[in-house]
Formats: sequence, structure tokens, C-alpha cells
Amino acid sequence: MTIDVLNKDGKKVSEIDLKEGLFDGRVNTALFYDIVKMQMASRRKGSASTKTRGEVSGAGRKLWRQKGTGRARVGSIRSPLWRHGGTVFGPRPRDYSYTMPKSAVTNGLKSALRHKINEGKLRVFDSFGISEPKTALVADAMKKAGLSNALIVIDGEDKNLRLAARNLKDFKLLSAGALNVYDILRYDELVMTKAAFEAAVSRLAGRQRDGLRAKAGKGAARAREEI
Repeated sequence: MTIDVLNKDGKKVSEIDLKEGLFDGRVNTALFYDIVKMQMASRRKGSASTKTRGEVSGAGRKLWRQKGTGRARVGSIRSPLWRHGGTVFGPRPRDYSYTMPKSAVTNGLKSALRHKINEGKLRVFDSFGISEPKTALVADAMKKAGLSNALIVIDGEDKNLRLAARNLKDFKLLSAGALNVYDILRYDELVMTKAAFEAAVSRLAGRQRDGLRAKAGKGAARAREEI
């Protein structure tokens, strides 16, 4: 399988051969749900906070004596039963984030790229730089390419492109190292420079090799235990 590499005018200038075993196979949509759920949980702030009876303002003295008044006994004006008192079991700052196995995240990223390739919504350009940080230049380039909603992925840092693309509400700019499942699925099209695509493929291939080595190591350890 190959992918065409286009220039800024949308004309084919070369092509990239996809590695076998990296982008073939089925698209694991169930894994999409698990990874996106993890990413959204990690972005959740969890900063809601309420005050307990030990944190609200108010004196600590007993309001009236225990017996003889005919009123219910009470110990503190900061009791949750009173107005302006403390909150019982209210929300406290917490961390909602959790992690998934690296192999699952890698497989999810491969499935997301495979999904875009199968739908013909992955476009690879030889370069995507602009001479000055003007939003109109990026908007014009996207219009020429026939794109109205896309994730743009580049390799490294391009200050002009970053400043120009941040005002486009239907586009987002990412570096190849920050490529993730949520952003790939969120946008209709995936636009990558050739260098960014090769960096992503190298990253995924490296993780795949690490996973195979880990499995081989576990298999050898299990064999030693059996002996």
C-alpha cells in the first residue's frame, strides 16, 4: 500500500510505501472509546471544592448549655445542620486521570491512522511552511486543498504556521510527537507533512518492536520457571 505525497497545489510529487503489519488489519473502534475516555478524564480539572465544618468561619464555643433550655442540644455554629455551616461529603480537589497500557495506546493510534487511510482522509504534503505568520495564507492553502475541517501535523516547531493556524476554528496544529487518537477522530481530515508522517511511523514501529521484545522476555521468563 502506498500514500501519495502532494505539493501545496495538491499535485502528486512522490509516494510513500506503508510498512506491512503496521497499518493493515481491522480498525479497533472499541479501543477508540477506551482511549478517548482516558484522554478526556486526564483533561478533567477536578478542582471543585467545598469546606468542611473545620474550615468554615465561626467560633468554636458551645452556643448554649446542654440541658435546661428546652432547645435541642448543639455543639457548634459550624455544624452542617446550620446555615453557613460546613458541607458533608462535598466535592474535594481530585485527580481523575488514569493510564492505559502503552501497547493499547499504540494500537489505538495505529487504528486511528488506519481508519483515516481507509476512508481516504489522510493527506501527506511534502512541506507546509509559510513565509509569514498570516492566517489568510493558511486559510488560502486549506481552501486550495479542498479542506474545511482538518488536523494539521508537522514535524518540529514552525512558529509562523503555529501563529497563523491558531485563529482558524476548524483547524488544529500539532507536532508529530503529540499526535493522539482524540484529535485524529475529532477532525474530518488528517493533514501531515512527509517528515511528520515518517516520524509518526518510526514512533509506532519502535513501540511495536519494544512490545515484541517485552513479550519475548516474558515468554523466556515463563520457560525458565517451567524448567
